[in-house]
Amino acid sequence: MSEQLGPKLERPVVERLAIIGCGLIGSSLLRVARRRNLARRIVATDASAPVRARVVELGLADEVHDSAADAVRDADLIILCAPVGANAAIAAEIAPALSTGAIVSDVGSVKGAVASAVAPFIPKGVHFIPGHPVAGTEQSGPDAGFPTLFLNRWCILTPPAGADPHAVETLSAFWTAAGSNVETMSCEHHDLVLAITSHVPHLIAYNIVGTAADLEEVTQSEVIKFSAGGFRDFTRIAASNPTMWRDVFLNNKDAVLEILGRFTEDLSALQRMIRWGDGDGLFALFTRTRDIRRSIIEIGQESDVPDFGRHQSDPQ
Repeated sequence: MSEQLGPKLERPVVERLAIIGCGLIGSSLLRVARRRNLARRIVATDASAPVRARVVELGLADEVHDSAADAVRDADLIILCAPVGANAAIAAEIAPALSTGAIVSDVGSVKGAVASAVAPFIPKGVHFIPGHPVAGTEQSGPDAGFPTLFLNRWCILTPPAGADPHAVETLSAFWTAAGSNVETMSCEHHDLVLAITSHVPHLIAYNIVGTAADLEEVTQSEVIKFSAGGFRDFTRIAASNPTMWRDVFLNNKDAVLEILGRFTEDLSALQRMIRWGDGDGLFALFTRTRDIRRSIIEIGQESDVPDFGRHQSDPQ
């Protein structure tokens, strides 16, 4: 897409930003925060010492701390960018160091489990507002990030009942300045929507690629050599971070299983169409799904340029 980030803000959204976890999402946040002046002071940490060292080498933060507790001291906004399953332990570690009035958020694609795991550790006077930027690639690590990752993508906030309006407004302003469109909804609704738009498609991709690898009558070299566009896109999705997606499925299992049940029913109907030669039914289904693809392009959430590798034009 051709959109570009705007100029630096004259006034930062927050004074001190702490990013915990410097993979694709975290390092992209560090980059866009620097590029657009989203925070006066940018602080980072990661559980991995080599990742922390790389963040220093890349100059992504003003400070890089060994511990999450040290990173969040005096921070106005703390964003947990670790796998969903790690958030409870992180919350327990940082809780004593959080300042009154600070905002704690996250980027996980599961919200109900995160809210349940993190909220009990948040001290009184600290605002916990779960969030999810619906953006990403199959790459991971601090070198994978880029400042336009969130540009024209949606960021979903799921503020709990009674959340402080000013805190929600500040977090929304941060994501808007990072390039995102912001939407709010309940944790439960978010998890159901993401189960169909993201989680189950990833599960299908993992399964299809695994099935291709297991076929004894087709050698691995043939699978790779004759990969058509559809299979290549499945492999791109299936190359996503294994730890992150393991945690997603374990923490959103109810919604995923519900959508998988519906998908299984629809797949059975498709099997019947093929078995009985129902050309009209197949044509109607494929026409409807093509229209969905076109609508995604029309609202700017994808380009119609064929690019199975999803090359980034602004990697730094």
